[in-house]
Amino acid sequence: MARNMKRIQHQARNARESFSLLSLALCLLLLTPAAARASDCPRIISQSPYLTRALKWLGRGECIVGVSRYEREDMALPRTGGILDPDAEAIRALAPDLIVTSNWADAERMARVTPPGARLLRLDGFGSLADVENMLRTLAKASRAKDGAAKIAAFGRAWRQAAQKLAAQNRGKRVLVLSSCGGEPYAFGRKHLVGDIFAQAGFEVVESAEKVRHADVKTLMTETKPEIVVALGSASAESCRMLAPSLDIRVVGLDADHFIHPGPDLLQAYAEMLEAFLVDGKK
Repeated sequence: MARNMKRIQHQARNARESFSLLSLALCLLLLTPAAARASDCPRIISQSPYLTRALKWLGRGECIVGVSRYEREDMALPRTGGILDPDAEAIRALAPDLIVTSNWADAERMARVTPPGARLLRLDGFGSLADVENMLRTLAKASRAKDGAAKIAAFGRAWRQAAQKLAAQNRGKRVLVLSSCGGEPYAFGRKHLVGDIFAQAGFEVVESAEKVRHADVKTLMTETKPEIVVALGSASAESCRMLAPSLDIRVVGLDADHFIHPGPDLLQAYAEMLEAFLVDGKK
């Protein structure tokens, strides 16, 4: 009887040990994917809304731990100052692995507020569509976006296809692209992203300044002699028509929000252009 009792106790002890080992293994199995995800997701601070949009499009939105004061969304995330005046204390408190900002930000100032061990990226995207693609590639690599290359390739194919369709009907047409037709408007040149969007679609961008130029709308129209004036804003387009009623110029209003954010939103810009400039709406 005593031997039987010892044997039962020994078997029970072995069973408890086996169960403990199994429980530990199960816990490790469940925790490993979460740990892997955490290590694969750098803590990112985005100092510009267009970079935040790009990160979300790349599937890295969950990695963002802080954003600039300019963000209209993500209201629950901590604010980290602006492009020109980053908040060093807020940035340090978030212990980022990666800080992304526009190249408008002062390099020395950003270096001072970047905590030890964090990587700082000052990114462009406002010069051309090629700049946009380079910005997205750099952002995808730095944020370890798994499908980044495929998404960027698809984006490139899509805007080029739209540009080719537009060029087939509008190549060589002289276009003046304006920020507005009231207040203090400015015209976009060929070496600004907005100008390049139209140049890639076959239009002749008539503004002579490389980037932008502030001037009176009537002066711009008289000097550049466009066939088409594009006003980035529907209400602004009506103002353009009123400013030059005697000129034989077509005025088109487009949504500025789709043109001024470097990144995937530019496909919406081309969608609007296809609607506005293709004869009979053929796409």
